[in-house]
Amino acid sequence: MNDLRPIHIVSNYLKYPEGSCLFQMGNTKVLCTASFSNPVPDFAKEKNMGWITAEYSMLPRATVERSSRGKIASGGRTKEIQRLIGRSLRAVVDLEKMPDILVNVDCDVLQADGGTRTASINGAFIALVQALRKWQKNGRLTEWPVRDSVAAVSVGIVDGRQVLDLDYSLDVKADVDLNVVMTGSGRYVEIQGTAEHAPFSRADLDKLLRLAQGGIRQVLARQKKQLGDICS
Repeated sequence: MNDLRPIHIVSNYLKYPEGSCLFQMGNTKVLCTASFSNPVPDFAKEKNMGWITAEYSMLPRATVERSSRGKIASGGRTKEIQRLIGRSLRAVVDLEKMPDILVNVDCDVLQADGGTRTASINGAFIALVQALRKWQKNGRLTEWPVRDSVAAVSVGIVDGRQVLDLDYSLDVKADVDLNVVMTGSGRYVEIQGTAEHAPFSRADLDKLLRLAQGGIRQVLARQKKQLGDICS
């Protein structure tokens, strides 16, 4: 209950994107790509800075039953998750050091078994760093913009026990469900928490955050193994 599900990472999974990564946690598999586009949004251009935006979706048969592509794309959950991914990535990047650069990060869930948003953030960061390094190698970046790493895990309370990295079978019966996004320096980007049945205490929250922190540290170590020193 206190262990991460097995993590498997394949970097540079696709030929054409500037950055790509197949990120797997347990049976959840997400394909993440990072692509350079133009132009940057007007508000970013006015401030002479770049921008990072994200799109998230699931294959129609990523789950037990098929969902139509249109329903997935238009759903409120999809929009909420892609905003979360974008915020998480921008939190660790100095956008002023990448002026006039727009990075589109796409996270496509190939198979869902709980924790798709957290797996997306973990893989998206790898793809983003790969893309920015390629841009730097081509001379388009004069300063390295990545200030810190970022990773995420889910935690929850199931049958009175704290659980790390919930799969779908645990998620659907969780009394409390949290998604935690944290940087390598230990600062929180976002904490999304819900009591599914009964309210939870501050003591419960503290325990879940400690459990999440331990899990995120493990994910950060796996990212570092793939990327090396991300601050250069």
